[in-house]
Amino acid sequence: MEERARSCLLRFKDTLEQDIKASYLMDHMVSDGILTNDEEARVLSKVCYEQAAALLEVLLMKDNRAYISFYNALVRESYGDLANLLHSGLPLLSPVGERSFADRVSPSVQAILSEGGVPQRPVVFVSRPALLNLIREKLYRLKNTSGWVTVFGMAGSGKSVMAAEACFPGGVHWLSVGQCERADLLVRMQSLCFRLEQGQSSDASQRTPCSVEEAKERLRFLMHRRFPRSLLILDDVWDSFALRSFDIQCRVLLTTRNRSLADSVSGTRFEVPVESGLDEEKALEILALYVNGKPQKLPEEALSIVSECKGSPLVVSLIGALLREFPDRWSYYLRQLQKKQFKRIRKSSSYDYEALDQDGYLFFCLLVFNHFISFMQVLSVLWGLKSEEVEDVLQEFVNKSLLFRDCNQRPYHYYLHDLQRDFLVEQNRDQIAELHKKMICQYQYRLYWYRFLPYHMAKAGLSKELYSLMFSLDWVKEKAQIMGSAHLINDYVEYGEILDEENSEVRLQFQEFLSLNGHNLEQRPFPDIVQLALSQPVCSEVYRQALMQAQKRASRGQLCLDLVNKNNQGSFSRLVVHPQQGSVYYACFSKDGSKIASCGANKALRVFKTTSGEKLLEFQAHDEDVLCCAFSPDDRYIATCSSDRKVKLWSAEQGTLIREFGEEHEEQINHCQFTNTGRRVLLATCSNDKCTNTKLWNPNKPTSQNTMFGHMEPVNHCCFSPNDAYLATSSSDGTLKLFGVSSANEWKSIDVNSFFPESDDEIKAIVKCSTWSADGSRIICAARNTVFVFDVKTSDMLLEMKTSRLSTVQYCHACPNSSLLAVALSHYTVELWNFETSKKKAECNGNLSWVHCVQFSPDGSLLLSSSSDQTIRLWETDRVHTSSAAALKRDSDVLFSHSDVTIVAPDSRNRLQVRSTRDMRIYEELQSRIRCTCISRSASFVALGTEDGTVQVLEVPSGKTLSKLTGHTRTVHHCQFTDDRETLLTSSEDTTVRVWKWRTGECLVLEGHKEPVRRFHLSNSSSSSHLFSWSFDGTLKVWDLNRGHMLQDLECHKGAVLSCDVSSDGHLFATTSADRTAKVWNSASWEMNFLLKGHKDCVRSCRFSWNNKRLATGDDNGEIRLWSMLDGALLKICSRDTKDSMDSFHGGWVTDLHFSPDNRVLVSTGGYIKWWSTETGEALQTFYTMGANLKKIHVSPDFTTFVTVDSIGILYVLKKVEGGSL
Repeated sequence: MEERARSCLLRFKDTLEQDIKASYLMDHMVSDGILTNDEEARVLSKVCYEQAAALLEVLLMKDNRAYISFYNALVRESYGDLANLLHSGLPLLSPVGERSFADRVSPSVQAILSEGGVPQRPVVFVSRPALLNLIREKLYRLKNTSGWVTVFGMAGSGKSVMAAEACFPGGVHWLSVGQCERADLLVRMQSLCFRLEQGQSSDASQRTPCSVEEAKERLRFLMHRRFPRSLLILDDVWDSFALRSFDIQCRVLLTTRNRSLADSVSGTRFEVPVESGLDEEKALEILALYVNGKPQKLPEEALSIVSECKGSPLVVSLIGALLREFPDRWSYYLRQLQKKQFKRIRKSSSYDYEALDQDGYLFFCLLVFNHFISFMQVLSVLWGLKSEEVEDVLQEFVNKSLLFRDCNQRPYHYYLHDLQRDFLVEQNRDQIAELHKKMICQYQYRLYWYRFLPYHMAKAGLSKELYSLMFSLDWVKEKAQIMGSAHLINDYVEYGEILDEENSEVRLQFQEFLSLNGHNLEQRPFPDIVQLALSQPVCSEVYRQALMQAQKRASRGQLCLDLVNKNNQGSFSRLVVHPQQGSVYYACFSKDGSKIASCGANKALRVFKTTSGEKLLEFQAHDEDVLCCAFSPDDRYIATCSSDRKVKLWSAEQGTLIREFGEEHEEQINHCQFTNTGRRVLLATCSNDKCTNTKLWNPNKPTSQNTMFGHMEPVNHCCFSPNDAYLATSSSDGTLKLFGVSSANEWKSIDVNSFFPESDDEIKAIVKCSTWSADGSRIICAARNTVFVFDVKTSDMLLEMKTSRLSTVQYCHACPNSSLLAVALSHYTVELWNFETSKKKAECNGNLSWVHCVQFSPDGSLLLSSSSDQTIRLWETDRVHTSSAAALKRDSDVLFSHSDVTIVAPDSRNRLQVRSTRDMRIYEELQSRIRCTCISRSASFVALGTEDGTVQVLEVPSGKTLSKLTGHTRTVHHCQFTDDRETLLTSSEDTTVRVWKWRTGECLVLEGHKEPVRRFHLSNSSSSSHLFSWSFDGTLKVWDLNRGHMLQDLECHKGAVLSCDVSSDGHLFATTSADRTAKVWNSASWEMNFLLKGHKDCVRSCRFSWNNKRLATGDDNGEIRLWSMLDGALLKICSRDTKDSMDSFHGGWVTDLHFSPDNRVLVSTGGYIKWWSTETGEALQTFYTMGANLKKIHVSPDFTTFVTVDSIGILYVLKKVEGGSL
């Protein structure tokens, strides 16, 4: 259970114990599957005044589902005041653990349904799609009108379950009506009013309705005013009086046994009949699932049991649960049903049979948890049992189908069956409060605990509670805000060993998140931690929690931005896995690429998914360090070798030991590898032995098949050729040898040491490893800081690749389908080289210590590295190959077209890159530096300007040069196509602007400026096209492009003119200057309308709103001002409360500004990106980039996508999180 929810229960424990009647509430919670009948019975076994406390103790041992179920039960049973106390603690549902609703329902919808009181789906659930579609079809008819959908059928037929499946776009509100007198009906209506009024301000709340009629009118008002698109579900309605009390002209779905009830109300009516039970096929399917068999192979008693149960989903599942434990009792349970003597099935207002009566108190105690049970320590306290005994009891409940176990979680998560909830609550009403009282005594919440709670949990051995706390983004936010990030990072380091026992990957994700963003978390005002976390990798738990919160915020109209191109940041690693404590010496892909096996100093072997890092297997493989591991060609087995001189073969699925080979090596075994194909499977090993250091093994035999002689020093590495004909061995004797696999004889020997003439004869160059080219024609090996490529046939050296002279090569591996070579270096870096051209292509940074191993995936798409920093990092080969090798420059242009974004920018190698959502193109490197780029509206042409004054037009995607324009004598600073794509405008350091008919080379030169022209603005109207150009000479000039004449020459500022913008209607234009002023001009009279003063530094940017009523200006102090264009008055100042670490209000100069189409939001760039409310001047959101000094930002027309490049060349494509509007 979330800390917030648990604290809320503990805080109001005394009040709950005094007021609630446990037996009433437990009936609902058993129905929800939160309480077991055993737990309910144990609570009810207490004396009346102790039952409430006992129930609360059970709840505190459970997960978030229990809290929500308890809250809903309070509402249903008219404890509205008590429910109000718990409302603030309502937790969000976890999309990983939640089992209540359809998988396709989003977490936010799940939370809405839970708060609406909708019962959770039974874990033992059989789909009835035809019936569900019929209900939904009827509800769809109520899309635009009020009315009724009646779901009718016999008790236990599954009406409520089917109703709970019927989601509605505008929200759902559930009320269990049942058999009730007028007074009880009023209480239920009061509860519904209370629930619907949640979230209103205290001023808006009203007194509790005193009569049914008053409650009816209150509900009518709430449903029409607050929830006009919602669906009201009335469950188990018995009489027409109750139904008429809800005749309030809204959309209603009701379940009842009497189909004629709807005749008593007005409005459109539809009916959906529900069969009295499951059909024979579905019922047999349930029984077959419980006994792990097939329906057609069930004994003949199965049909009779289904008949006696009349297909009741509840009873069929309960009988199935018993049969799972006692599969030979078919006849016995059938007789009990036939004689009506089955004591474990009861009748109630909701169901026709008694529920199972199993260890009531123990099962009841599970109510302390909400959605799932995982805190064994809590159950140990409540039950008075050892942790092993607790697990045994939970397993017993699982066997009897009273609990569901999620084996994909570590530790296991246990879920209560929803059908048990109401029965459990009913049986233990008076003990729930006592249960919570016991939990409150165990867990106290204090502000002091923000600093010391992890410490106390660790000392108390509450590792699972520590895991829940430390892996919560809400906890990170609260503690960072109060204590700062340093304390949090220290917690992850201090308690790392405990946290890693639960989930080392998540610990690393939170720790890296804090390490990368700690400096931001120290800022005041405190940054939005959800927005910071949205930049984390998609596979990160930090990102998952942040996205859930961002989506919820977006539904309320708040702004959050998701970084679409996350893999373009930092080291470009796609996944970081922390598989074990200690160095990771080796890691390898399975042959199908879906898994990765790793081993290292912790003596264990671990297997995890390539896509997510999810652990599949982990076990201790050897008594000493495991130095290497390898998958067999069919991925069925994994071989390991160790410094304990042993070689072992394991099942890749179960992790069981298949074979331990004989100890034929006398020293540590450095490497092992299987043959590449399955034609003849062999395993090769090499060791530190003097002579017998390389061996071949048949996996089916305990002894080696062959020993290869030749090396007199340790062999560090061995690998088979692609066709398995040869085995290459790399040795400390300075040689690389090739052995024939069939004969085990030495075929070739290459003296690598001879290529180091400066080597001492006594200290040979150690050959660390070798790898084969994809076609097997070349063998590549590494020694010292050099990689050599040899021709296999001739043994000639083809080329050598020297890395840093201060580093040594630890490992190398050739890509199986290209000429890329990955090289692991001792200075913590992985480099990518082309071994055909001997050129380095990229560096993969991110490892914090020595990199021991690198390996490409079988298809070459991924690259992994393993390191002494206890991590395995994965990179996408293509992305690293093309992106990390050359950072982008900020001289970019972007075209937004529907859902596609096309980005054109030069890179650090002076090549033009064109990226889109579909692909990326990189064009030929230019001699002169590219200083500006632009793209045509059709995205078919791009233009670029260079430092030598040349302008080129390229065709996309071919990259063909369509035109090369010369005329500028100095750097071209800006270029732009006209809308017709036939004219190209350029401005230059040579003080001119040129208008090119780029297809013909015809050029019109606009002269007049005395200083460089950095930018210009093209203003198009129906009658003419005007060009506004400005310069450091303090002037702005307006040109008529149709005639090539200067229309106006304005000496508008005493200092350099830094920016200009023209209003959308063309009536006004603004200029800003280094003289700290901005001016607004009339386009008709060329007179100044307003002089805008107040900025304390150079005014670098400006932008008109789309309705032309406001002008935004930004200065080098980081301050943004909003001005009225009616009278030139200052409206708002947008800035932080204090300056940041860059001594600015915006991390640097405000370089660009854009208004949203509705003029309500302004986005600005400086040292980072900010979004502002134009009404209040307050910041709505901030996105911190890795680099600083953003030059500009490109904004999509709908203001949902934002693109920029930072100072270190990282591209950011931000997209507004869906769910709300700006």
